[in-house]
Order: sequence, then structure tokens, then C-alpha cells
Amino acid sequence: MNTDSNARYAQSHEWARKDGNELVIGISDHAQHSLGDIVFVDLPKVGSELKAKSAFGVVESVKAASDVYMPVSGTVTAVNDRLQDEPDLINKDCYGEGWIIKIAPANMADWDGLLSPQDYEKTAAEN
Repeated sequence: MNTDSNARYAQSHEWARKDGNELVIGISDHAQHSLGDIVFVDLPKVGSELKAKSAFGVVESVKAASDVYMPVSGTVTAVNDRLQDEPDLINKDCYGEGWIIKIAPANMADWDGLLSPQDYEKTAAEN
């Protein structure tokens, strides 16, 4: 299982990485590996205000469909439109080209409350 040393993680297997005043959000390597080949991603609308732990989209694979949850509260500032035609970018590069959304967090300090890569690895290994 790979992690991004610059990201923080939710127990529901999403990651968030600081990018200036925004957070980039996607699903972890553990999550994409568990799902298998991703064939569809349902994205929220730019401008959507979402609360922490609320579902903001769905990732569908050949095995299952899984909700994707907000690691922190915030407003969607961008979505990765490439995922509409290339949903497997999440499988190929979940921490890079396979990002899902960008948000303006309601409180950037909430990022500090997420799991460190090391703590996430321990949590994911138990699941």
C-alpha cells in the first residue's frame, strides 16, 4: 500500500493534500486497490458546500460502487473532469492525475485532525 507523505487521511480512505489555500481530495491507494478496475466516477458540482463525513460522489468499479466522503467541510472549487472519460486514472495514479475534487476548506485547521500517513497505514491494515 502506497501513501502520500504530504497528505492526510480519513478513516473512510479519502486523502486530502494542501495546495495553497485549497485541499485536493481523492481516494487512497488502499481504496482503489480494494475496488479494482474503476469504470465510473460521479462528481459533485463546483460550488457545492459539503460537510465533513458527507458523501460527495460515487466511484464504481467492476466489483462494487462506493460512496466517497468529505474528509473536512468545504466548498468544491474544481472537479477532475478527466475522470468522466478516464475513470481508471484513479487506479493508475490515485495521488496525482487521479485526484477527484479540490475544495476551499471551511477551516484549514481541520486538515490537522486527519490521520497522518503512518496512522492511516495502521488503520487500513486492520480493515
